[in-house]
Amino acid sequence: MDRRFSERKQAMLAECEVHPDLFAGMLERLRQFIQPYANQLSTPEQQGYVANYVTGLCAPVDRKTSETIAYFHDQDRQGLQRFIGSLAWDHRPLISILVQQVAAELGEADGILILDPSAFSKKGTESVGVQRQWNGRVAKVDNCQLGVYLAYASRREHALIDFRLFLPEKWARAKKRRKKCHVPDTVRFATRLKLAVDMIQEHRSVLPHAWVVGDDEFGRSTQFRRDLRVLEERYLLAVPSNTLVRDLAAEPPPYRGFGKRPMAPFVRADAWCQALPPEAWTRVEVRDAEKGPLIVEVARTPVLAITERTHPDSEEMLVVTRRQEDSGTIVIDYWLSNADSQTAPKEFARAAKGRGRIEECFERGKGETGLADYETRTWWGWHHHQTLALLTSWFLVSERLRGKKINASHYRSSIAMDTLGLALRSHRPPRRGAPCSQTSYPTRPQRIGTTVPLEIT
Repeated sequence: MDRRFSERKQAMLAECEVHPDLFAGMLERLRQFIQPYANQLSTPEQQGYVANYVTGLCAPVDRKTSETIAYFHDQDRQGLQRFIGSLAWDHRPLISILVQQVAAELGEADGILILDPSAFSKKGTESVGVQRQWNGRVAKVDNCQLGVYLAYASRREHALIDFRLFLPEKWARAKKRRKKCHVPDTVRFATRLKLAVDMIQEHRSVLPHAWVVGDDEFGRSTQFRRDLRVLEERYLLAVPSNTLVRDLAAEPPPYRGFGKRPMAPFVRADAWCQALPPEAWTRVEVRDAEKGPLIVEVARTPVLAITERTHPDSEEMLVVTRRQEDSGTIVIDYWLSNADSQTAPKEFARAAKGRGRIEECFERGKGETGLADYETRTWWGWHHHQTLALLTSWFLVSERLRGKKINASHYRSSIAMDTLGLALRSHRPPRRGAPCSQTSYPTRPQRIGTTVPLEIT
């Protein structure tokens, strides 16, 4: 191992101790954090439910459902279950506040908007929007619900900021099922791509950004790429390796002396990649890793996708990134972008790496704040739980940022969850006539997970 990376690794490990000042005033910060969101609710009772639910999502309980959260507070479960599952309070104002806070705290001019679907496996058929469809979490067709999510990433941090539930066309036409799951009459069928465009249109003016990034579900769609061009959004979208493109920089076949001059043929993206000479690749150092720098090689060329052959003005850039994993496996990704030819390879590499940030957001949400732990079947229940889970994740990100200011360390988890649970449990109001819980929690901060490597900015 290179000496400078060995020294950096030792310095990072030495900084992993959680500073005690990180927990000072944490409960008061949580109350202040919840207040602007709770103020969007119409009654003090509903405001109290929001506070209790967010607090419960921070707590170290096994499954973060309405029932377990109510029992954590030694309260009756029916009130909280009704608040989450059947009351039709509007969650959109809470999302608007979340987006504004993320923009103020993380916003950078070259930030990245990241799109990605996420599935939630279900056993029955009664949950809103459930059907057999592709579940990327298990890599197969599965009985599941599907949401489309939007995340924001900058050099400082990253967070989920919005979501849409995909309501399949069969569900949209089924009046009985809609009524049973409390789907509003105003909700109509929309494709996942349309849901993604709606989120970008809603938040693009608030969040400073330079890129829209997504996986090949978005990149395969010619219409989606056109929609982003109409919005004047610069995108980098993954595409399958068999995407047919015409290399506009390639030498065309010789002219035969009659008819139209021939153009370079359409070829698969992976075939174009295999024919590249070694000097066509640009090496980019993305970040420091435990065993040395993470190197990504980038190649690019102006192309015309075969689906755009009737629109010759729809020139795009084919971008190919490849990297070698620790096992020696070479990973190659293919992208289409509307960035201009002057865009540096390192900027493409930065945007491509940004797609992985939303996966980290899902891991945090599902591992720390119960993003997938809901048990409600209704339209309102799904949206209410998702909203409050996103708010809780953002609070933990804020605590992580505060920890970095106190001590320049990188934490896998925002705070020690068991210690937070002890503090929350000791400050919760006991239910009248109910004995106090004797559950013990560690009093010393416990580090969770591994360190996050330093970024090179």
